Amino acid sequence: MPAIPPVPVRRPWRRLLGLLPTPAGTPFTFGYALVLLATSLFADHADPDIVADLLQGSSTDVAHLSQTPLLALVGSALWVAGGMLSPYAIGFLFVLTALERRIGGWRTAGVFLLGHVTATLATELPVGLSVVVGHLPDSSLHRLDYGISFGLMTSFGALAGLVPPLLRWPALGLVAAVLLQDLLSFTDPLTGWGHPMALAIGIACWPLVRRWSQTPA
Repeated sequence: MPAIPPVPVRRPWRRLLGLLPTPAGTPFTFGYALVLLATSLFADHADPDIVADLLQGSSTDVAHLSQTPLLALVGSALWVAGGMLSPYAIGFLFVLTALERRIGGWRTAGVFLLGHVTATLATELPVGLSVVVGHLPDSSLHRLDYGISFGLMTSFGALAGLVPPLLRWPALGLVAAVLLQDLLSFTDPLTGWGHPMALAIGIACWPLVRRWSQTPA
């Protein structure tokens, strides 16, 4: 009786590594992660005054968006609030890796950028208008606002449309509950509203990302 060949066992750590970005498989996520790692290390170890000046200069508040919009939008996406061990950074690695493996690097970058820019403008423009008509003080034009959370939330929303329903709806429900709690806490109203907007933008991308997932990037 011929011997039955052993079934190869895939080790758990290899399965976990498959969820992380690689230079060949997910070049956009891998390269972006290196940039975020560099800026996080700089923020942790550089002179605090220099870091504070750079973060303020990268802020997507109304003042910077009205004067240097491109610099503010790009600069704000180069920093992670809380550093590379924050939930945003960890979520970035897994969410963008999974999305890029399904739709490609350029398309993933487009989805991320769409959420980052649109949600930022949707939350900051009303502030500017409110200052113009006198409903808010001029100090509202200046605030510290930076990070990848809007782009990440849109990428998560888009990815949800590409996974099985048994995973999609519990994941969306869990994230929605967290966002609702943040919104009700009223700690940072602009970010609190921006995250649900960004998530909705990602969900609106479902028809597009599903079509992309069927065609080579």
